[in-house]
Amino acid sequence: MKLIFPNGEHAAVDLGEGVTRIGSSSDSQIVLVAPGVAVNHCEIEIRGGKAVVRIRDQSVATVLNGRQITQEGPLKPGDLLLFGRIGCRVVANEKPAAMPAASVAPAMREDDGRTRVRMALPKFMLRGVSGATFGRNFALVGSMTIGRQSDCGIPIPAEEISRQHARLQVTAEGVMVEDLGSANGTWINDKRVHTGMLNPGDELRLDTVRFLLLAPGSQAPAAAPHPVEDAAPASTGSGSPIGWIIGAVVLIGAIAIGVLKYLGKI
Repeated sequence: MKLIFPNGEHAAVDLGEGVTRIGSSSDSQIVLVAPGVAVNHCEIEIRGGKAVVRIRDQSVATVLNGRQITQEGPLKPGDLLLFGRIGCRVVANEKPAAMPAASVAPAMREDDGRTRVRMALPKFMLRGVSGATFGRNFALVGSMTIGRQSDCGIPIPAEEISRQHARLQVTAEGVMVEDLGSANGTWINDKRVHTGMLNPGDELRLDTVRFLLLAPGSQAPAAAPHPVEDAAPASTGSGSPIGWIIGAVVLIGAIAIGVLKYLGKI
């Protein structure tokens, strides 16, 4: 049994006997980093030729054949699965044609069986810093809705959040935030807004649920070294060159005064 992504955005995934974990976590067997995909989203277990899909995070949507499942459901070839907004189709494995051993590429023999789905790093991410989203990261792509409904791009299972609370639009400068008539308001850095620009480092607050906007693709510039002319003035103590010069001048002056006194000149 394998998973096929009809839109061609991901390679086919062969499902072997046992449990295959799906989510945005790097230790998942199928790593999917996209809006609506949880860190530990779900898992597919195959035992004795029978397969089931099992929910691991009920705060995000997993849809099987058009119906959202909340615990687990049987899986068979021909089924359609949706993880957040990523859809795939379950198909039966075809019997592979016999191939000479010499034609197998070394890279294939060294394959550890893990599926790695490589996606471009999103320009902006929201990190939950309080409430139901604490510690979770949400990649921001295009235009997304954030709210309590499970079909939102960023679903938040919290009663203080409206069903469709706000819309987020990624721009070149930052993320444009638009409140969608929420009951408890949308705030940027403790200022309530109807529309506003969210920049990296800013805080987005939906009632008691707070996020921090991150720009994972950018790095803070390294601090420039202080120029030499900004350094503190050289010490005039006895251990510095200036101290030695001053000491020598004083000594020469004292000797000259002593000689003049000896000669009766002063």
